[in-house]
Amino acid sequence: MMDTTYFGRDFGVMVFKNTKGQHLYWKFVKYETIKDYVAGIHYLKSQGINIKGIVCDGRKGLFNALQDYPVQMCQFHQVAIVTRYITRKPKVQASIELKEIMHLLPQTDKESFFGALDEWYTKWEGYVNERAINPETGKSRYVHKRLRSAYRSLERNKAYLFTWYDQIKLGLPNTNNQLEGTFTDLKNKLRNHNGLSRKRKEKFINGFLQASALKVSKQKKADISQPSDTSIDQDIPDRLLPSRACFRLPDVQ
Repeated sequence: MMDTTYFGRDFGVMVFKNTKGQHLYWKFVKYETIKDYVAGIHYLKSQGINIKGIVCDGRKGLFNALQDYPVQMCQFHQVAIVTRYITRKPKVQASIELKEIMHLLPQTDKESFFGALDEWYTKWEGYVNERAINPETGKSRYVHKRLRSAYRSLERNKAYLFTWYDQIKLGLPNTNNQLEGTFTDLKNKLRNHNGLSRKRKEKFINGFLQASALKVSKQKKADISQPSDTSIDQDIPDRLLPSRACFRLPDVQ
């Protein structure tokens, strides 16, 4: 699993974690980029980690960068994308029904979800694709643009929403919830230390993530054959190797 969380403007931490709970790699970033995710995967591969699958959000261009791996898009990220378009309290009936279908996504199987979505689109296709002419410009536009964008995001990410189901032997989770839980716990602990400088916050975060990694490494030979990022076999440039702003995998036998 991989994701980035932020602690203020231009201050985030990108974290790679396996399903056993071990933080494999993290790096402080101004903002998340595909390049940084690629660098992270290079580092993990250089440590001999066998990456069987990846759980991530739907950042533009990320799926292409990960095309050599089975990729599961975090289903809660997809729900959040649709929610941003149709809002938490939609008033239009088509949006209300789509919201109900989205609630099923993390709880049901592939056939049931897409069956419900296909029925919804059959019912509302004309409404979703309705166009109107702008009398001033003479150009046409979609009347329900946000609802259409919500549906198109589902179509665009369709191939990545049920990898956990299609390749069930991999044991991929369908969400990044475990990693989100780490971020929530970390931020709650940082709130007890208001006023820390950026440097001291980085030290605190390093200690928090390392403590968890070491705790897991002492358990029964952790299986670290889970997620991270991209699949390009190159050496990591020295400037991308772990430093004060980029921590690394603890010793795991």
